[in-house]
Amino acid sequence: MGRRDQAVRRAHRLKHTVASPIVACALFAVALGATYLEAGAQTYPSRPLRIIVPQSAGGSTDLVARPLGKKLAEALGQAVVIDNRPGAGSVIGTDLVAKAAPDGYTLLAVAASVTMSPSLYKLPFDPVRDLAPISQLTSLPNILVVHPSLPVNSVAEFIAYAKARPNQLNFGSSGVATGTHLSMELLMYMTGIRLTHVPYKGGSLNVNALIAGETQVNFSTISTALPHVKSGRLRALAVSTAKRSAAAPDVPTIAESGVKDYDYSSWIGLLAPAGTPANVITRLNTEANKAVYSAEMKSILAVEASDPVGNSPQQFEAIVKTEVARWMKVVKAAGIKSE
Repeated sequence: MGRRDQAVRRAHRLKHTVASPIVACALFAVALGATYLEAGAQTYPSRPLRIIVPQSAGGSTDLVARPLGKKLAEALGQAVVIDNRPGAGSVIGTDLVAKAAPDGYTLLAVAASVTMSPSLYKLPFDPVRDLAPISQLTSLPNILVVHPSLPVNSVAEFIAYAKARPNQLNFGSSGVATGTHLSMELLMYMTGIRLTHVPYKGGSLNVNALIAGETQVNFSTISTALPHVKSGRLRALAVSTAKRSAAAPDVPTIAESGVKDYDYSSWIGLLAPAGTPANVITRLNTEANKAVYSAEMKSILAVEASDPVGNSPQQFEAIVKTEVARWMKVVKAAGIKSE
């Protein structure tokens, strides 16, 4: 007897054990739907999967999603299609997943900006309520760098120097409300220093402005800034993550430099629509975590100085909730408005 036949028989037995016909019919429908969902989850996956990437092809999230999709296809025995849906700061693609059927066949590969968006925009979805975390796939630290003319060699020295000169130092970013902007706003929020923000249109322009002396300090991605640190054109003070980066193991973290609990990571994660069955989430978590630690993906991540993470759904959920709440406070305190 197939699972569907067993589901129907169980639902029929329940229907005939209830006295009220109306209640019986209602319970019959609920039981039948639940047993069909259970049967479907047990045979998952039975058709191709789709991973929505709310960025253009070739972007940082896309570069992780494509090898991940290949690895998931091999592990699950089903094709995995990467579907790029850019637009509105990743909102269009993310909303598509938030409203998709919670069956494990439509997934979302998205950057950490998904936790910043609620503090900047009125969204058609709630990232905490409408999305089910599967795994944080990667962690990409920012690195705090200064122009060599600045007479500081540590985070503590920089904070003291900046406090003595409120709003006199310029910091660059790759744009308003980007990770390089908000990571500095977080540092200002936690230390009380006041710097003047100068946004640029992209990470390379941001770093070039620092090298030219237009700004005195910034947060940059390690892959962009590290070559200039090695050449002596920039000085590295710290990395933004709670742990040191494998790409720059001799550079301390901001937290270990005296700013307790400072932790910023430009991560990429995998999520599903809220309500996706727990055993489907578990299966996807297991295979995704294996994938990011495969030799192929570790090699791809190393090029961008990004580290594999592969945590549990519960750990990733806690990160999403914490970051949404944190950025609400930071953005409000800084009075940041989206462009």
